[in-house]
Amino acid sequence: MRTRSFAMLFTLATLFVFSDVAISGTFFANPLEGRWDLTVDMVYKTAPSWLEVRHSGNSGLVGYFVADGGSARPVSKVSVDGNTFSFTIPPQWEQGAGNLELKGVRDGDKVSGKITQPDGKVFSFTGERAPTLERKSPVSWGAPIELFNGKNTNGWHTSGEKQQWTGVGGTLKSPESGSNLITDQKFTDFKLHIEFRYPAHSNSGVYLRGRYEVQVEDSKSTEPKSEEIGGIYGFITPNELFTKGPGQWQVYDITLIGRTVTVVANGKTIICNQLIPGITGGALDSKEGEPGPIMLQGDHGPIAYRNIVITPAK
Repeated sequence: MRTRSFAMLFTLATLFVFSDVAISGTFFANPLEGRWDLTVDMVYKTAPSWLEVRHSGNSGLVGYFVADGGSARPVSKVSVDGNTFSFTIPPQWEQGAGNLELKGVRDGDKVSGKITQPDGKVFSFTGERAPTLERKSPVSWGAPIELFNGKNTNGWHTSGEKQQWTGVGGTLKSPESGSNLITDQKFTDFKLHIEFRYPAHSNSGVYLRGRYEVQVEDSKSTEPKSEEIGGIYGFITPNELFTKGPGQWQVYDITLIGRTVTVVANGKTIICNQLIPGITGGALDSKEGEPGPIMLQGDHGPIAYRNIVITPAK
């Protein structure tokens, strides 16, 4: 009898514990959770930004944040009081000795608020819930398009006033730091073939839809990193090192469908069907649901590209 009574008590206790966990998990779910595409009014320009809020344990909220530049950085605690929320993170590339502070208000699938920079400057932001970009049916491909004609920069424009890019003898070159180069055309889903060559210590990147950077740089690490060559900057780490080093022509074959990206580098699949959570630092905008151009980074040192061919989805 004692054994049966103990067994019944143990069963009831177990059911209570597990039902309590389930109730807690549901009870503490917060409508702020998810990904948010932000736009920051920096007075002299508008800049894209991004925030993800995640559940942690029974009641905690944590996250990741991308400012107008730099990589995604962890947020150890997102404080929420009703529809208001806030967090504080250390500076990354911003100027100033303070922390970066964000305070916002959620209204349905919209957010707004203020960002205080480490130097004390305060900017307002607005945002909306990021689209999933799920594709319900298989993609069929159209005809390939040569984005670079081998002779000049026709079909491209620069992000700034400085035009340091030249197209000569089949090579698209940026001999020094200056503007980024952007295609006039915009694309949704596509396959992109692009060849690149960088000198020692230089840095560039290929922005997909102008929002997601595939890093190009003279990396010195002995293991792959998301911030270094082959990575989706700050988000996805390539599964192996592939680089031939500076001064050598190398190849990316990139497929982007919705948020799903595959990167083949020098014949090796270094990223396979991985989801890109959000925009990377330096993106043109945060309008993830819209088509976007191909952008080549030209503000971090000399770089050369050639044989740039895109095959868009029909």
